[in-house]
Amino acid sequence: MSSAFRYHPKFYFFTVLVTTTVLWSVGGYMSFQPEWHAFYMVPMLPGLMMPAIIAALLIWRQRDPAMAKDFVRRCFSLRLINPGVLFGTLLLMPLSVLIAITLSVLAGGSPDQFQFSGAFSFSTGFIPVLALLWLAAIFEEVGWRGYGFESLEKGRTFLAASIMFGVFWSLWHLPLLWVNDSYQYEIFQKNPWFAVNFFVGTVILGVIISWVCHINRRSILAAVIFHFVINISQEMLSMTQATKSIQTLVLLVFVVIIVLLQRPLFLRRKE
Repeated sequence: MSSAFRYHPKFYFFTVLVTTTVLWSVGGYMSFQPEWHAFYMVPMLPGLMMPAIIAALLIWRQRDPAMAKDFVRRCFSLRLINPGVLFGTLLLMPLSVLIAITLSVLAGGSPDQFQFSGAFSFSTGFIPVLALLWLAAIFEEVGWRGYGFESLEKGRTFLAASIMFGVFWSLWHLPLLWVNDSYQYEIFQKNPWFAVNFFVGTVILGVIISWVCHINRRSILAAVIFHFVINISQEMLSMTQATKSIQTLVLLVFVVIIVLLQRPLFLRRKE
């Protein structure tokens, strides 16, 4: 069990945040230089990989075969996943999108938001956006679920650890605000409050992903799949940023319902 393993949360999150910020800041600078713009993803990719790389290094340094075996099993084992449970949770994000657009239309928003977008809302240099969405889901969740979230659980309730993780995860995205063509940069240029909504929504999603991972026997693979569905759901329909703010409220309601229905899980303190 993960409670028997030793974790170093302060070192992990500090190292991940610092290394990613440095690499993405370099990428951000390159993204605004005409002569370097074509190569700005070169430092961006290692920054994206930092959560997984540092998690793997810390687990390797622990020299605990059981911990390493548990990590590998959670990454690859299909037996951990409850297909029915995972499929049900995968409907949450598309459902939140449809509810948010419906509420937007009822408030006077455009029905065109129900149309497929036909294009992504940001660009990623020489890497296809769809490929990057998969890579983000993989490298983030291998690190976040393989080490980050697990390191926060000891001595805390599941709810407290989930919220704390959500805050760290949200802060991790901050450097993307100064990367040209990134999603975070684009919405910040439209309206800073749209960026605020993104970071608040990320905290809420952090709680949901933690829950999805847990109810699938701590499967990292389940978290990766759910993370990708989050990414693609945000891009599939022509949802406006104002509607995405409504979606954040919808997701908050989802979290409240989930916590109330599974209070023993969320309020149990892990010793």
